[in-house]
Amino acid sequence: MKKKLKIVGISLLILIALLIASPFIFQNQIKDMVRTYINQNVNATVTFDDVNLSFISSFPQANVTLDNLTITTFEPFKNDTLAKIDFLSLDMSIKELFKKMDEEPLIVNAIAIDNALVNLKTNAVGAVNWGIAKPNNTKTSTTNADSTGFAFDIESYKITNSAFNYLDESTITIFKIANLNHSGKGIFSGNLSELDTNTEANVSFSMDGTEYLSNNSLKLDALIDLDLANSKYTFKENKALINDLPLEFKGFVQLIEAGQNIDISFENPGSTFKDFLAVIPKSYAKNLDNVDTTGNFKINGVIKGEVTETKIPTLDINILSNNASFKFDDLPKRVENISINVEIKNETGITDDTYVKINTLNFKIDEDEFKSSATIKNLTKNMLVDAHLDGVLNLGNLTKAYPIELTNKLEGILKADLNTNFDMNAIETNAYTRIKNNGAISVSDFVFSSADIVNPINITKAAVNFNPGTITLDQFIATTGDTDLNATGTINNLLGFLLSDKKLQGDFNVKSNVFKISDFMVEGGSDAPVNQSTEPATALKIPAFLDCSITADAKTVYYDNLILKDVKGDLKIADEKAQLKNVTSSIFNGNLTLEGLVDTKSTKPTFNMNVGAKNFDIAQSFNDLNLLKALAPITKILEGKLNSTINLSGSLGDDFTPLLNSITGDAFAELLTTKIEPKNEQLFSMLESKLNFLDFSKLDLKDLQTKLSFDNGQVTVKPFDIKYKDIKMTVGGSHTFSNTMNYQIVLDVPAKYLGSDVNNLINKINDPAVNTLTIPVTASISGNTLKPQVTTDLTSGVKNLTTQLIEIEKQKLINKGKDKLTDVVGGILGGNTPKDSTSTQTNTVVNDVLGGILNNNKPKDSTSTDSIKPKTQVKDVIKGLFGKKKE
Repeated sequence: MKKKLKIVGISLLILIALLIASPFIFQNQIKDMVRTYINQNVNATVTFDDVNLSFISSFPQANVTLDNLTITTFEPFKNDTLAKIDFLSLDMSIKELFKKMDEEPLIVNAIAIDNALVNLKTNAVGAVNWGIAKPNNTKTSTTNADSTGFAFDIESYKITNSAFNYLDESTITIFKIANLNHSGKGIFSGNLSELDTNTEANVSFSMDGTEYLSNNSLKLDALIDLDLANSKYTFKENKALINDLPLEFKGFVQLIEAGQNIDISFENPGSTFKDFLAVIPKSYAKNLDNVDTTGNFKINGVIKGEVTETKIPTLDINILSNNASFKFDDLPKRVENISINVEIKNETGITDDTYVKINTLNFKIDEDEFKSSATIKNLTKNMLVDAHLDGVLNLGNLTKAYPIELTNKLEGILKADLNTNFDMNAIETNAYTRIKNNGAISVSDFVFSSADIVNPINITKAAVNFNPGTITLDQFIATTGDTDLNATGTINNLLGFLLSDKKLQGDFNVKSNVFKISDFMVEGGSDAPVNQSTEPATALKIPAFLDCSITADAKTVYYDNLILKDVKGDLKIADEKAQLKNVTSSIFNGNLTLEGLVDTKSTKPTFNMNVGAKNFDIAQSFNDLNLLKALAPITKILEGKLNSTINLSGSLGDDFTPLLNSITGDAFAELLTTKIEPKNEQLFSMLESKLNFLDFSKLDLKDLQTKLSFDNGQVTVKPFDIKYKDIKMTVGGSHTFSNTMNYQIVLDVPAKYLGSDVNNLINKINDPAVNTLTIPVTASISGNTLKPQVTTDLTSGVKNLTTQLIEIEKQKLINKGKDKLTDVVGGILGGNTPKDSTSTQTNTVVNDVLGGILNNNKPKDSTSTDSIKPKTQVKDVIKGLFGKKKE
């Protein structure tokens, strides 16, 4: 006995050892098996991290697992991910591992998939991304041993934590299944078997931009008879839960050569109105346990017919409720007199013949009744709508009657009496002749708030009148913050804006008594000054949905620290851009004109603007307007008027003011001023101390014209001339927006302004020509406007002038001596005696001059014996002065 137990024990140990060791033995064979299957059957790129084999987890069967399996497709869906599966497990008999896949199929008994994502797509021309199987002339069957690849004789399967996406680009159909957990088990031997399934998922479905299911919770327990011989699947005991709406259904689905044949009927087993509330997604419905309902609700339907490339099943779905009501315990309002009669029909099996008929959708809150009806046809193509709205609705009662959480505050009274008939293509193409509207909609005391606006918008009254071909805004009176608005106009495509992705088009006249830009600033904006040298993280945007023309007339506009009066002009708003035309205003006791473009479509909002200023008050405008202050910082000392034209472009900050370091352009300015007040300006005090002959308060700048250019944060001033008394001054240079300066003032200074020493020389020379003598003096200005630095070359100029004057005086004395000497000597040599002098006087002058020149002073009483010697000397002197020099 012990020997037998020992043998059994050893056998078990050997078996366990084999079970543990076998995966390593067959590892390469399993990998080759998977690669062979992929290469033989799939036109796609398939990758996986590893393949593992185990006999322990699924004993007595073998378990094969693949980790991180990814399938990417070829053209026309190149590199699209068709499927990504974190974990795929296959259970099969051990003997299947020894089959050759190119000769017979492997039979799989169980499948488990975890964390899978499957993306199915049909493009606009009808190609599908899941057609990756290679063509095979051999029919594949669960019982055909001659076929290759995998065959399935499934006893159970399981899909957990997975998702499924389907997109049809031709019909813009989107179907999504999220959080999918699905399992099935049964006996699959023979042609007749039974499958028991359990499914939980969240389902979303939309078509052509209309969302019909939005992450709705779905639970389904289905017992299905499988007639494999006839490919017929019959639903026996089936219960579904859509959100909290219970449904029971029965019928069958059968595969046919052309597609599927369907015959399914369903209905809700209960009949209370609470079943209707259960259809609403839980994110909106909240807790239905504390709601009191009256009245009935019934939904039933039949889906019957073939599903082929050209046909769909006929539909007959009905939703009915009569005289129902509901009230949530913790809310004050009851919704009553609810009547619902909706039909979803298709009587031909042709997709385009499907229609929805809302015969009645009525309700009442307090004394306000709202009634509506509509017929919607041709759902999948050019949808046709014929609707009627009639009633009154207090919007503030919505949250008092139903526990919906609105992000934005909503108040006001809505009144509607409107008939509308249109097709979606007419809206999309603005074919107004096919849009039939008749009636009116108005709102009063409407309050709307949003995170996108600073202040709630209070609409006192708004009225829209619908006529065939035209929609008019008859009245729009509103306030937000301190801003008031009064608008009228025409709207070209209101339905396109409300029902499609069209932009709001129209022409509007807007009037305002007070309009504050800050009332429309995004959150985070403030009235505090913005550092215009840096760029903000975000900027105000012109709404993308606007495509309209606006004629504006505002009495007072507050823009940052500026107050503009009588603002008028035209704005064309489109594509997140605003084109300004003929915009005029009164500011700084003068007139302002604007023409240009503001573009907020890009990440960095930009502008390109022509600005005209006429009769601006210089002191006020340069003190309050950052742009002018940056262009000419020292101009604040002026008093008077300014005319200017400025052409500039650049980037905008988050308060719609220019970022100074980004702007480029040029300006032309004309000063209409006669008064300067430089007393408190350090720069001019330093200039006057360096050039004490100047008094800037007496400088006349009237009719001065100058040109500026600016780029990369630097302003360049083209040299211009001004005059102080009889001093000409040429000014030019540049400065930066950070106030560093590099300017030169070149003065043409008459000699008479250069001090007593110079003036004494001038008086001594006593020559009118010398009085007009000038010298250039250059004053260089550097530093910044708060700490300027001034240097001049006045000292060197005066020194040079003094030297020049001394040389003039010397030359004048020499010339004067030459003239006298010439006259005297000529008289002596020619025997001429000056008419007004005696011979004695003449001899005295000659002796004095020549004695002084020749340094040969002789006493006046010299004897006559020496008289010949001076004559000889005179001749020699004359030759030296007027004759040729001897070599």
